[in-house]
Amino acid sequence: MVFLCWSRPSPLEHKACIDRSGSFNYSSKFRGATANPSSSLKEDKGLQQEGFLLNHARILVGSGVETYEKGKKALQNWRHFGLNWAFVDSSTPVNPGVKFCVCSKEFLPWVVMPLQIVYVNENRDAKMARTCFSFGSGTLQGHLLAGEERFSIEMDKNNQVWYEILSFSKPAHILSFISYPYVILRQKYFAHQSSNAVKKYSTASTTNSS
Repeated sequence: MVFLCWSRPSPLEHKACIDRSGSFNYSSKFRGATANPSSSLKEDKGLQQEGFLLNHARILVGSGVETYEKGKKALQNWRHFGLNWAFVDSSTPVNPGVKFCVCSKEFLPWVVMPLQIVYVNENRDAKMARTCFSFGSGTLQGHLLAGEERFSIEMDKNNQVWYEILSFSKPAHILSFISYPYVILRQKYFAHQSSNAVKKYSTASTTNSS
């Protein structure tokens, strides 16, 4: 089951995809694993044995509380998917249990891929002077991949603000299996463009509000 559209997917097509998607397509023992640090996932033998590959990107967005808050807002409004070839309905609430679709333009058709938000975390560690907002989403039946992805915005003890993407995935359909090298390159391309989108939004927002 693959969801394809020949033009930009409409809200009705999003709903149809979600209604037909069913449950998660990866094991419950890995549910929420992306909430852990990237170093923990790299050492996870279970993920390796199951054939999952990690994708990790971390970029400096700026500095200061205002930039952090703008970065958090960017994630909550799906600005990190504000690309001309990939998007998520910006009205989708970032809450645990919410199902949504990532729409990606691949050659001629659009591919509509269903996911569900597994967790939403915001940690404010006064002792470490660290603040982080993050959420992780798991793939549902009908997605070309099986796995989980976390997006986060963090302000460290030096007031530097970082945007991070962490995911583990493997093919869940014959199409992604035979094109997996392309899929990996596409993930890295998305990480690069998504990082630029968050950085641009945070910088522009901060500049405009000053």
